[in-house]
Amino acid sequence: MIVCAVPVKDLAAAKQRLVPTLAPDERRALARAMLGDVLAALGAAGLDRVWVVTRDAEVAALAAARGAEPLAPPTPAENGTHTAAVAFAQAEAGRRGARVFLTVPGDVPCVTAAELAALAAAARPGAPAFAPSRSGLGTNGVALAPPGAMPLTFGEPSFDGHLAAARARGLEPRVLALPGLALDVDTPEDLAALRAAGARTESARLVAGWRARTEPPAPPAGHPRSEAASPTEPPAPPAGHPRSEAASWSPLQ
Repeated sequence: MIVCAVPVKDLAAAKQRLVPTLAPDERRALARAMLGDVLAALGAAGLDRVWVVTRDAEVAALAAARGAEPLAPPTPAENGTHTAAVAFAQAEAGRRGARVFLTVPGDVPCVTAAELAALAAAARPGAPAFAPSRSGLGTNGVALAPPGAMPLTFGEPSFDGHLAAARARGLEPRVLALPGLALDVDTPEDLAALRAAGARTESARLVAGWRARTEPPAPPAGHPRSEAASPTEPPAPPAGHPRSEAASWSPLQ
């Protein structure tokens, strides 16, 4: 059995690093949309089980509606951090006899079913598989065979830490570069990357709608603004004017 666990603490406090950019209701909507995109990809990846590790009722309902199984840790501490939630899911996977254990975060909306299937296929006994974040510092995907092959610790710079920890246990880690899985959305720059790369996702459509609402539309053809001369370059002088034979003009001179 191949299982994948997606830890989600809650939606109300999601995406705190986007506080300067998005309002609370927008951050909540984005977190929901991203989790929906991740669950859609997982549902198409051919895995045996998809778990959403959470104690949040709204997240659990969303998971169930998308065909995933909500997995509620019995204590808040076991869902208090990403690392604790993954450890809880690892133990549960071992208890249920899973052969391969995957974990990915809920904020990687561009991940594809093919990437998830590749991650699952890469793990072998003695050879865990890891997929880095876009920065190369974080760990956005893990596949272990068996589930308890090694403990996992998240938070940058977890990627190098996981590779070192695997080697210290005599394991041979495999590294997969998976562009969709690499993009976790935490900053305004990540929002721009999501708009550019994730047009097919619910998350990107949501973010694009906010951008369209806050940016002025382009002027229609024929509008004076559309034909105005560039404000940084003066109009060409008439033939014979002293400026017509001067050195080229630059606003920086």
